[in-house]
Amino acid sequence: MGLSVDEQQNRRDWFRRHWQNGVAFNRFCNMSIQQWDADGAQILLPSADHLCSHRGIFHGGVVSALLDATATGAIICCHDFTLGSRLTTISLNVQFLASSPGEDLLGIGQCTRRGRSVNFAEARAIGVSSQKLVATAQVVAYIAGERAGAPWVSKG
Repeated sequence: MGLSVDEQQNRRDWFRRHWQNGVAFNRFCNMSIQQWDADGAQILLPSADHLCSHRGIFHGGVVSALLDATATGAIICCHDFTLGSRLTTISLNVQFLASSPGEDLLGIGQCTRRGRSVNFAEARAIGVSSQKLVATAQVVAYIAGERAGAPWVSKG
C-alpha cells in the first residue's frame, strides 16, 4: 500500500507529538523536541533534581533514555511508513564521557543507515551551556507492523 506525501508527513507529525506528549517517561523527564526533520532529531532534557543520581548530575539511565529517544526519533522522523510504524529498540550502546553538573542536556541524533526493517542511528548528549560532550550512543531499531494506538490503525 502506498502512502501519499501528506499521509507520510501526517504520520511523522503524529510521532513527533507522541514522542513529546504520549511517552510517559519522556513527559516525566520534561523532554521537548527542538528539531524533527530530514537532518535528524534534537531533544532538550532540562536539569531537574528528581532526575539526578548525585547533586546536579543526571542519572545515567536518564541520559541513556535521552539518547535512545533522540536516536530513534531521528530514525522515525524521516521513516518510510509504507514499511510499518511499530518501532522497537533492539540495541542501545552508550558511552559516558563526562558530567555536566546543573546543565540542561541536548540530545542530537542522526539516522546513519536505513534498511527495510532494521535501522541504525547515532546520538550524542551535550551540555547546553558548556557544549561539553557528555555521552554518545549507537542505536539499532526494528520497524515492522503497525503501532497499536496510532490513529491510522483500525481497532478491529
